Amino acid sequence: MRTAEISRQTNETQIEIKLDLDGTAKHEISTGIGFLDHMLTHLTVHGLFDLTVDAHGDLEVDTHHTIEDVALVLGQVFDQALGDRKGIVRMGDCFAPMDETLAHVAIDLSGRPYAVIQAEWNTPYIGNIPTSLFPHFFESFAVTARCNLHARVLYSRDDHHQAEALFKAWARALDIATQMDPRRAEAIPSTKGTLTK
Repeated sequence: MRTAEISRQTNETQIEIKLDLDGTAKHEISTGIGFLDHMLTHLTVHGLFDLTVDAHGDLEVDTHHTIEDVALVLGQVFDQALGDRKGIVRMGDCFAPMDETLAHVAIDLSGRPYAVIQAEWNTPYIGNIPTSLFPHFFESFAVTARCNLHARVLYSRDDHHQAEALFKAWARALDIATQMDPRRAEAIPSTKGTLTK
């Protein structure tokens, strides 16, 4: 069972996340931020992960702490569920269209955290989320998931479509990268022989 469950509590947020990498898109997501719930639903539906997210944050301040901490804990549960990463495909990518928008995400579950996000936003907010937080979300996830994540919007006019295409591409790329490769059996997909150090 490639599953994980993590609870994290700080003075700013209280977060519980449960993940099954080999799921069927079952999800219960509540962060108090409607658009973030919508984006995380894309992660489950298009990545076929079972995901429960229960987050309570200091939204009376703003959405920053909740979005950042959800991304950090989400990365942690992916890292924990992957274990020693034996037998995984390891790398995956996806182009995702959304009307006039085209986004691309490439992921390497290499054990080395790094993120490059290329997107130009036309408005300061989508819902009550500052558009500057979308790159920060992916960067935070990459750190704790210990993955290399490159995300870019090739072209777009609408910021809602831009965010949605990025999250769909991220979900599909993660689905590919986390799958078990039957040809590898128990082998680590690395010339170093490890993805955890």
